[in-house]
Amino acid sequence: MPTTSAGLLPYRRLPGGGLEVLLGHMGGPFWARKDAGAWTLLKGELEPDEEPHAAALREASEELGMALPPPSVPDIELGEVRQRSGKKVLAWAREWPADGPDLGQIASNTVEIEWPPRSGRCIEVPEIDRVAWLAPDDARRLAVSAQATFVDRLEEALASPGDI
Repeated sequence: MPTTSAGLLPYRRLPGGGLEVLLGHMGGPFWARKDAGAWTLLKGELEPDEEPHAAALREASEELGMALPPPSVPDIELGEVRQRSGKKVLAWAREWPADGPDLGQIASNTVEIEWPPRSGRCIEVPEIDRVAWLAPDDARRLAVSAQATFVDRLEEALASPGDI
């Protein structure tokens, strides 16, 4: 049965009207030399009976290894997508303040994986090994393909602020 994850897409407005979104590069040896398709929203699976928006905030905080800055404007609901694996991903966007936490200090939570595959050996790897602020076109190119839709939806929402 496909799982459901909830995630957060932090964004910041640049002087002159530009926009950047924050994505995380998936950790571990499988993703180490990959770029396109290896970047993701800060997301994870919902706990039983957990409210999806709360799960998105919890997961983003865990994957960054820091408390999230409080919202200066309401978070933007970005809806859901289905990834090729069948996983359903729900997402929200949060504006990142100019004086927000230093992302150079991220310390993602870790997961245990079997590596090499089918070897019986397990290693611990960070869920996210690095993060980057990306222009929307770069984010769409690098993100897990279904998640690029969230960047489109964020741009649409910010272009029509009355609809947020």
